[in-house]
Amino acid sequence: MSDTAAQEEQQEEQQQEEGQDGRRARDARTRERRVAALRGARRALARPGFVTTLRERLALLDGVEELYDLDEPSDLYGNGVVAALEERTAALLGMEAAAFFPTGTMAQQVALRCWAGRTGNPVVALHGLGHPEVHERNAFSRVAGLRPVRLTDEPRQPTADEVRGFEEPFGALMLELPLREAGYLLPTWEELTEVVEAARERDAVVHFDGARLWECTVHFGRPLAEIASLADSVYVSFYKSLKGYGGAAVAGPRTLVEEAKAWRHRYGGQVFQQFPTVLSALAGLERELPRLPACVTHARVVADALREGLAAAGLPWARVHPEMPHTHEFQVWLPCTPEAASEAALRQAEETGTMLFSQPWDAAGPGIALTEVSVGESGLEWTADDVRAAVTDFAARLTA
Repeated sequence: MSDTAAQEEQQEEQQQEEGQDGRRARDARTRERRVAALRGARRALARPGFVTTLRERLALLDGVEELYDLDEPSDLYGNGVVAALEERTAALLGMEAAAFFPTGTMAQQVALRCWAGRTGNPVVALHGLGHPEVHERNAFSRVAGLRPVRLTDEPRQPTADEVRGFEEPFGALMLELPLREAGYLLPTWEELTEVVEAARERDAVVHFDGARLWECTVHFGRPLAEIASLADSVYVSFYKSLKGYGGAAVAGPRTLVEEAKAWRHRYGGQVFQQFPTVLSALAGLERELPRLPACVTHARVVADALREGLAAAGLPWARVHPEMPHTHEFQVWLPCTPEAASEAALRQAEETGTMLFSQPWDAAGPGIALTEVSVGESGLEWTADDVRAAVTDFAARLTA
C-alpha cells in the first residue's frame, strides 16, 4: 500500500471514530434530556424507578419493617433476609426452592450449566431474539461452556413443530416469556403447553427465562405457580417489573438449587451483604406484583386509544404491536426517523408536561422508528380520551 493510500485509510478510520464519538455524545445528551423531561412531566404512562435520584430510590425501603423484622441480624453470604426472599419466591412460583442471584445473566448461566451436567448435553435451544443472544456478549458459550442453537429468528414465539423438528439433539429448551425484542410477545396457553410437550418428547428439560413472568398471568388466565409448573426451572427478575434495586432468582427442584448456589459462589455471586436489594425485592413482591394485572388490562385500553389517535392524525402508516398487548408493555412503530420521533416526544413533554413516549426510539428499518410503551401505576390515571389527545398533540409536533 502506498503512503498516500495508507494516509487516506487512516483519515477514513479517524473520521469513522469521530463519527461514532459524536453519535455517542448525542445519544448521551438525548438520554439526559429524556430523563429530565420524564422527571419534570406532570403526567406519564410509566415512571421507571431508575431515572429517579438516590434519595427517591432509598424511599423505596420506607415501610419495609412491615415486610421483614428489621431487628433480625443482617444477612451474611446469603442467609437471613436473603433466605426469606428465596422461600417467598419459591412459594409464589410453586417450586421446591429458589436461589437469589445478583444478576439474571449469572442466574441463567448457572441454571443451564447445572442442567447440562444432568442431561450430559450442553446444547441449549432458544430463540434468536432471546436475551442471551442479543444482550449478553455470547456469555453462554464464552463463560458457561454451553452451546446455544436458534430454533428461529422470526419475531414470534417458537412453535412445537420447530422444537420437534430441530435437526440436532439439545439438552435444554429455553423459552423467554414474554419475548421482549419481538414486542413482549407470549404464546397462547395451548401453544405453550404444546411446545413444552414437544421438548419433553425429545428428553429435554425446559427452562423459562421469566424475567417478566410476573406480567403473564392475565394473558394466560392462570396463576404464577401454574404457569411455572410447566417448566423444570424458572428465572425471575426483581427489578424489571417489580422496581427493585436489582437481583434475580432461579427456582426449581431443591437439588438443582443447591448446586446452583455452589456455582453462584464460583461465579462471584456469593455477595457479603445484600439486604438493601433483597428488601427492595420484598417490597416489589408486596406492592408492585398485585398492581400488574390492572396495568396489563389498562395497557389494552391505552393501545387501542394510541392506534385510534395515530389513525385520526392521518399518519400514512403506524402500528401498535401487538394490537392487543400481551403484557403491560408493547411496541409502537411510526413512519419517520428515530430522531424525529424522539424530538417530538421530548418537546411535547418539555412544553406541555405530558410525556406520552418516555422510552428511546430506535430504527426498525428505513424510515421506520420504533419505541416501547409501558403502562405503570401512573398510567392507570389516563383515560382513552387522554391518550387520544396526547397522540394528537404529538403527531402535530412530528409532522411539523
